[in-house]
Amino acid sequence: MADKKEKVEKLNKDVESEATISTEMDELRKQVDEYKDKWMRSVAEFDNYKKRNAKIWQDAFNEGISSVLLKILPIGDSLDWALNLGLDEKTEQGIIGIRKKFDETLKELDVEEINPVGQTFDPLIAEAVMQVEVADGEESDTVKQVFQKGYRKKEKIIRYAKVSVTK
Repeated sequence: MADKKEKVEKLNKDVESEATISTEMDELRKQVDEYKDKWMRSVAEFDNYKKRNAKIWQDAFNEGISSVLLKILPIGDSLDWALNLGLDEKTEQGIIGIRKKFDETLKELDVEEINPVGQTFDPLIAEAVMQVEVADGEESDTVKQVFQKGYRKKEKIIRYAKVSVTK
């Protein structure tokens, strides 16, 4: 009988021990899930941080390019002005070569010229500095002439075109 009683007690202890182990395992699983969740959130936050930081650097870089472009665009304007002076042939060819190189440099920087002549006036790309009367066959609110070229880099306007518009 004592043998049976010992076996029953041992069995009860084993069952209690198993229940304790099971409870501990459940608690450990919960902790693992919590740590996994925290880790995944940290990874996501770090990924978002990297993306934000890359965008900030790209925006700063683009602003720097825009700032430099605003300073060199008047050189292109001066070259255009010089071509309209009626210079001797050699000088004109030299200025045309410089202007071509200037245009190639702008193209390499993904900068494109804004030339809205003949289009409906769009204040998002041009600044109207003068209004002219509508001639026969023309529509009002149309860009008639460009006084100063405009430029854009992708969707960002670097310099608005200065234009005359029909009224």
